[in-house]
Amino acid sequence: MPAERFIERILDVSALVRKRSHFLFGPRQTGKTSLIRRTVKAAHVYSLLESDTFLALSREPWRLRQEVREGGSLVVIDEIQALPGLLNEVHWLIEERGVRFLLTGSSARKLRRGGVNLLGGRARSRTLHPLVSAELAEFDLWRVLSFGALPSIYLSERPEEDLRSYVNDYLREEIAHEGLARSIPAFSRFLEVAALCNGKMLNHTQVASDAQVPRTTVHEYFGILKDTLIGYELPAWGRAKSRKPLVTSKFHFFDIGVARHIQGRGALGEKSPDLGEAFESWIFHELRSWIDYRG
Repeated sequence: MPAERFIERILDVSALVRKRSHFLFGPRQTGKTSLIRRTVKAAHVYSLLESDTFLALSREPWRLRQEVREGGSLVVIDEIQALPGLLNEVHWLIEERGVRFLLTGSSARKLRRGGVNLLGGRARSRTLHPLVSAELAEFDLWRVLSFGALPSIYLSERPEEDLRSYVNDYLREEIAHEGLARSIPAFSRFLEVAALCNGKMLNHTQVASDAQVPRTTVHEYFGILKDTLIGYELPAWGRAKSRKPLVTSKFHFFDIGVARHIQGRGALGEKSPDLGEAFESWIFHELRSWIDYRG
C-alpha cells in the first residue's frame, strides 16, 4: 500500500471535538490514527502504544496535568484503554481548565468494567468502522466481499497475507496480551466457530459443543468480541404481525474479510455458495456504519 494514500472518511472528527470531548472507538487498523493525524490539530498527542509514554504516565499520571496547561486546547490520547486510570486526570482537566480531549481506543472492555471513570457524560462516543462504499471513489464490491474493508487490507497488493497477519497479531495475541481470555487455545477454537456462525442465528449450545467449551464461557467470549468491537449482535425483529416473531439474534463480525479469513475462505467467486452470507454481512456493515456516523 502506498504510504501517502489517504481516503477521506465520512466521520468528521475535527467537527466532533470542536466544542466537546469525545471517545473515538474502533478496532485496530480502521484508520483512527491516520484520520486524526490528517484532520485534527492537537496541542498534545500521547500514544499509549509507545512504551516510554505509557511507562511515564503510568508511573506519574499527574504529568498530564503538568504538561497540559492551556484552557480550550485539544489533547489526543491514543489507546486510552491501556491506562484507564488516566481518565481521572482527563476529568480534572476538562472541569478545571476547559481542555478538550479526543480519546481513542480499540477496546471498550476495560473502560466499561471495574468502576473506571467514564467522565460522567463529559465526553461523547463515536465509532470508526472499516471503509464504507461512499468513501471509495472506485468501489470494488467483490474485493470487499472477499477481503473486507479495513483500509490497509483493501488497498493492499497482498490482502490475504495481510489478513493473516491481522488475525494472528491482533485478534489472538492482543486478546491474550490484555488477559481477556483465560485460555487462549479455547478462545481460538471459539473464534473459529464464531466466524462460521457469522450472519447466522446464534445457538450458544451448539457453539459451545463445537468449540469444546462450557456454554457459560461462550457467553463470556461473545462478550469479549463485542467489547473489543470485533463483532455486533443483531437483535431479532420482534414486531412481526403476520407470523410469530423471531427470538434469536444474529452475530456479525465487524469486517467480512476478517470473518472469511478465520473461516479459512479466500477470494469469493460469483457462484460461491457463501455469497449471500457475505453480501448480508456487508449490508449490515454499511447500515451499522451509517447509523454511527449520522446518528
